[in-house]
Amino acid sequence: MWLKPEEILLKNAFKLWVTEKGNEYFVLQRRRGYGEGGGGLTGLLVGTLDMMLDSTSKVAPFRILHQTPDSQIYWSIACGGTKEEINQHWEWLEKNIMRILSVFDSSDDITSFVQGKIRGLIAEEGKVSGVQEDDPEKFREALLRFEKWFDLHQKEKLVTYYSCSYWRGRVPCQGWLYLSTNFLSFYSYLLGSEVKLVVPWNEIWRLEKTSNVILTESIHVLANGEDHYFSMFLHLSETFLIMEQLADYSIKRLFDKETFQEEPSLSDPLQITKRGLETNARNEQFRAFFRLPKEENLLEVYESFLWVPFSHFNTLGKICLSESYLCFASQDGSQCHVIIPMREVIGVEKPDRSSRALTVCVRGKRALRFSEVRDFERLGNAIRRRCGMTASPQHSASTEGIRGECQNLINHFEDNPEEVAMMVGQKESSKAVSNEALMTLFHPQDAENLDPKMLKEKMKEQSWNIHFSEYGRGTSMFCTKKTRDLIVRGVPEALRGELWMLFSGAVNDMAVNPGYYSEIVDQSLGTSTLATDEIERDLHRSLPEHPAFQSDTGISALRRVLTAYAYRNPKIGYCQAMNILTSVLLLYAKEEEAFWLLVAVCERMLPDYFNRRIIGALVDQAVFEELIRMHLTQLTEHMTDLTFFSSVSLSWFLTLFISVLPIESAVNVVDCFFYDGIKAILQLGLAVLDYNMEGLISSSDDAEAVTILSKFFDNVTNKDSPLPQTVQQNSVGNNDKALSLSKVDISDLIKEAYEKYGDMKSEEVERMRKRNKLYVIQTLEDTTKQNVLRVVSQEVKFSASQLDNLYALFKRQHFLSCYWTMNSPVLLHHDPSLAYLEQYQLGFHQFRLLFSLLEPWSLCSGNDALFLWAFRLLDENQDGLVNFKEFCCALDILYSGTFTNKLKFLFKLHQPPVSDLPEDGVIRKSPERGKGKVDLQAYLKQWQDEILKKEESIKDLPRINQAQFIQFSKTLYNLFHGDPEEESLYRAVARVTSLLLRMEEVGRRLQEPTSPTQAAPEGALLDREACSTPERSSDTPSATITLEAGSIPQEVEWSFAFEQILASLLNEPVLVCFFERPVDIQARLDHAKGAQLKAKTNK
Repeated sequence: MWLKPEEILLKNAFKLWVTEKGNEYFVLQRRRGYGEGGGGLTGLLVGTLDMMLDSTSKVAPFRILHQTPDSQIYWSIACGGTKEEINQHWEWLEKNIMRILSVFDSSDDITSFVQGKIRGLIAEEGKVSGVQEDDPEKFREALLRFEKWFDLHQKEKLVTYYSCSYWRGRVPCQGWLYLSTNFLSFYSYLLGSEVKLVVPWNEIWRLEKTSNVILTESIHVLANGEDHYFSMFLHLSETFLIMEQLADYSIKRLFDKETFQEEPSLSDPLQITKRGLETNARNEQFRAFFRLPKEENLLEVYESFLWVPFSHFNTLGKICLSESYLCFASQDGSQCHVIIPMREVIGVEKPDRSSRALTVCVRGKRALRFSEVRDFERLGNAIRRRCGMTASPQHSASTEGIRGECQNLINHFEDNPEEVAMMVGQKESSKAVSNEALMTLFHPQDAENLDPKMLKEKMKEQSWNIHFSEYGRGTSMFCTKKTRDLIVRGVPEALRGELWMLFSGAVNDMAVNPGYYSEIVDQSLGTSTLATDEIERDLHRSLPEHPAFQSDTGISALRRVLTAYAYRNPKIGYCQAMNILTSVLLLYAKEEEAFWLLVAVCERMLPDYFNRRIIGALVDQAVFEELIRMHLTQLTEHMTDLTFFSSVSLSWFLTLFISVLPIESAVNVVDCFFYDGIKAILQLGLAVLDYNMEGLISSSDDAEAVTILSKFFDNVTNKDSPLPQTVQQNSVGNNDKALSLSKVDISDLIKEAYEKYGDMKSEEVERMRKRNKLYVIQTLEDTTKQNVLRVVSQEVKFSASQLDNLYALFKRQHFLSCYWTMNSPVLLHHDPSLAYLEQYQLGFHQFRLLFSLLEPWSLCSGNDALFLWAFRLLDENQDGLVNFKEFCCALDILYSGTFTNKLKFLFKLHQPPVSDLPEDGVIRKSPERGKGKVDLQAYLKQWQDEILKKEESIKDLPRINQAQFIQFSKTLYNLFHGDPEEESLYRAVARVTSLLLRMEEVGRRLQEPTSPTQAAPEGALLDREACSTPERSSDTPSATITLEAGSIPQEVEWSFAFEQILASLLNEPVLVCFFERPVDIQARLDHAKGAQLKAKTNK
């Protein structure tokens, strides 16, 4: 165990300790009387003394001391009861500390660092043992430190904290890493130096484990162009998992707008816990491995043996129990797993208590025997309880009947394991719109046909039937290495739809949602949305050469499936490439099955693929590039820039190679995809590049490389395909050239892909996906930013760096209002499908907070009405939102505008608003994608108006009335508060207002006959001029003006034009100098950056 560092003057005092090993900074010692040799008489005396002492006084037989070369003082930092325990501590020091100490300049720095690190490890061990949530007192102390050091929003939820070192250049800073819902924070105070770091999760570009010469293991965080390295964690893997979960949670919540309704532990950002994040990570891994619906959560795990009848042995693995499924996965390398829906279970028996075994009986006269289950009774009760809840009436049976059937099955199972009966498959839904796969209708198999291809097809079917008889058929089938081998060789045409449903998990979705598809078809047909328009446009582009889609039967089925899915999931709606994929699904699956297959692909197997930004496909392309660097080093040496492969492979991922391979070959790829997921596509992509390695290396440019790959795909064939030539696709390229190249059989290509790259683990692919997702999203966000800045830079005088800082502040303000609530209306403002300028916009509340930090004169300080008027003035299209261009143009006027433009802005600020603003400050004019049509004519008219818009002349500005003029004068007075020339500015404004009122009165007298009622204002003006003295406070002039307004009879209406006000103010040099005084823009930006996170945020 690690010890609080204590000083030891003599490391071998009284010869009680023997040095086992040592280096420049650490010594590992053994107490005499322990271990080999015993230590002679001294060892015997020491051992006897230790034996006589009670447990509280005994000394551990092993210890580690810290020393520095130029010091005689040693510090005890660890002890152990066994050699194995102390060696673990020694290895940790060598791995994490030794390489680092050489960077320090002095021995004192080394000792301070080691002591701080050991103290952090001690605190870390205490926390891991149950402090965080089980010991509220210590967690409360950490929370108080977190709040004190970082001063974040009071609602920010601290999730956990870890002791670690943060690297500033080549010097580590020992401190504490705090992980909260929205921020990664680090604090260190060592040797008089304070280090403080706060990084929002949604601004992180990369989060990964790394190692280098100095650091064997560390966590690398890239955010806002800066690299941050954290190392020397006691439990690095656990820390990284929590960081990864928090970053992923932030991305999903803020960019993907997920509400986590199926995950109660994540549904409220104010209640996120470490345990909840770990549970969510386990659930995601569980669902991904077994292809289960997103509603399923891992509830219990049991280690056990499963009797495998076809192999006649017990395989070690784990039972995973969820609400509706009992799953088993082997851990002994046999790659055996089985999924048992609770709806298929008819009973549970415990035949043998001595072996802690239980047998699960399922429909179809099958039984699965689990043995050596530690808590088999609890597992049995849990299965029975869930079966009772999920079993349908027609599957229920009496207890006696179940017991008798189970006992018969158990006896038969034990006596005749080789005669296990075949399991009955899932019943077909009677409510499907079409009960036949299109391939069955347009290419029925002729049983009398005995040509070689059909004979080979029959042999494949026979192989699968043998497999079914041994391994089972349907949802409870054993999946093993042999299953994968059969998949690689090719699935028979007659079984393709059934196996796709099984391996994708779509069979379970359809079973628990009977009648769903028919209902959604009825609801969706006839609707008119942007998605339906796109679907209609692409219907006849979907496999147009196939007879099935040259007829109304195929086109109608495709329309129904795509429209139903767009109605089911408006977040995705419809995306190009979905039509190609769905067409192939309809060829081999019934219409309802094709719908559920599409659901499985879009929502589970290829997440985020089918949306406007195709983030999922871009992520997998990044993974593909990473794999190319790992496996095809010869190619990477020749082509250092791998972006070419990203562009050329996009269609491979989006359509699962369907768009580049002939249909008879592409379906074999789809077979592998439904069994192995995206791993199969990545493997095949590597095999394709490897096969064409020589041609790609010798290619002179990208165009030639594309030609090489296109010709290769044209020559990929399926020699075993029983499809006639009318169904098979012809080569897209030149046939003469295609014939001159050697043909490649798809089965051989897939087999080669599995042989060379099949050792790739699905878990590693998922980790690579998570690692690259952050970078892909931030790259897209950066593209958006660059496009916005390019447009805005032409309109303002800000420098490139200032615009960049402004955009960061603007974007962060958008997300700040979403950090502490799940259903923030501000999330509706972010729509990646909109134009770049409209993707990030601020409502009134967000605008008020940011504008108050950046305005140069405290213009609206303490006056919410002025904030509202400024917001309405900037909201040119009156949609209740201000975009970045509108925001920057206003600041540009206030910072760099001429005196006339600044005054014009203030003048227009006091004009009456054109329309009222809703309470939440949101007016959405663009419909949610997939739910309504976009008014293209309105967009074109708006674009034309912007082109024809001419610069506004001061003569075009309307006059302001007396109430607006009084408020305008108040605003001017407020601008000067705290200015060094405050009194001179007050006097100047007083003179201007008096002059303007006199001018107005004189003008009225010249136009109208004099009356007694019109003489009053002049007296009031004289009184006002006398009252406006320099000794008055900043509030006094405002009160004086208000008094004057009350002294003017209400029936007298007077107003001012902008030219009058401008001319009057130009006569006051002190006012002109004030408005033309340059503003330190960078100082304002730095101030806003520091204060933004501390500002009070409203919804």
